[in-house]
Amino acid sequence: MTSRPKAEHGTRPPRVQQSTRRWLLFVHQLPSNPSNLRVRTWRRLQQLGAIPIKQAVYVLPDIPSAREDFEWLKTEVKASGGDASVFAADNIDSWSDDALVEEFRRSRQEAYASLARDLEKVLRRPSGARRQRGTRAPAIRRLSEVFRERLTAIEGVDFFGSAGRDRVTTLLKQLEERKSLTRLPAASSKPVSPVDANTYHGRLWVTRPRPGVDRMASAWLIRRFIDLQARFDFAADRDAVPEDAIPFDMFGVDFSHQGEGCTFETLCTVFGIQEPAVGRVAAVVHDLDLKDGRFGTPEGATVGTLIEGLQLAHSDDEALLAQGMALFDALYRAFDQSARLAGPRPLAPPRTRPTASTGKSVRRRRAP
Repeated sequence: MTSRPKAEHGTRPPRVQQSTRRWLLFVHQLPSNPSNLRVRTWRRLQQLGAIPIKQAVYVLPDIPSAREDFEWLKTEVKASGGDASVFAADNIDSWSDDALVEEFRRSRQEAYASLARDLEKVLRRPSGARRQRGTRAPAIRRLSEVFRERLTAIEGVDFFGSAGRDRVTTLLKQLEERKSLTRLPAASSKPVSPVDANTYHGRLWVTRPRPGVDRMASAWLIRRFIDLQARFDFAADRDAVPEDAIPFDMFGVDFSHQGEGCTFETLCTVFGIQEPAVGRVAAVVHDLDLKDGRFGTPEGATVGTLIEGLQLAHSDDEALLAQGMALFDALYRAFDQSARLAGPRPLAPPRTRPTASTGKSVRRRRAP
């Protein structure tokens, strides 16, 4: 079954307000053939975060993304020879609104707990265990990415703020710190003197023409963390840089490659930028710029292809740099877990029999 990707993939779904809460019901009937249709449909409903309330009847909060997902699944079921309908309901027989909300929270809570157990198993492994050089670290990095993808998938269907997410993010951070995934890559092999950030306010920053990955990312870092009013220009080499400007990513200047690090890493070290999300960006920039595969970042190939496309699309260096900075701002936001909904989640109570809604009857109508 080919499923349509969710437009909000990787982001938290909108909170469902109690005063406007309505539900969507997915009712389906599947043929005996093809034999794997039942399994595919069940898996897709699990991916969408739908809760079964009776045989062949699943429910989601009535929000735009859920409506689109159910309608798309209905089309797929019908195309496979089955039948399906989507209904909107104000309330559901034998289920109160509170009972349904708790069922959603309990299901996501169990998913967070399962992920936490898997993370704890990895963290219990001795960090100093012997390993063949160059084999274990990339494998652990891939495993960390798998864990993060699982977390993102759960967050995407956590409609009511379930308990357990904070524990998972803490464990995941511990794993990434242990394997140096969110620490900033070493930027310099020689001591770097601290700087007074106030002297870098409203300055002109100059780099080489036709910016690539390191210059794009460094310009984004400068304007995002160092000089909010930074202006940028281009020069062929350091001798062509105006006297009052600050050169970067040029041969023989302070803000350039140092030791085994790229310019982005040098800037992070000099200005003390320690955000975990910036560390992940630094790993991507390092792998693309130095091509040593040191961090094995899975995003590297995609980011590199996008940068090549930008260079082909823009002949003007200013436009190219602006688009590259926007690209790295988007990458940083995707990595920034602090942007997720924060705050403790209440624990869902143990599962009990559904609470009947006193005096309520099901009012169902086909979703428009």
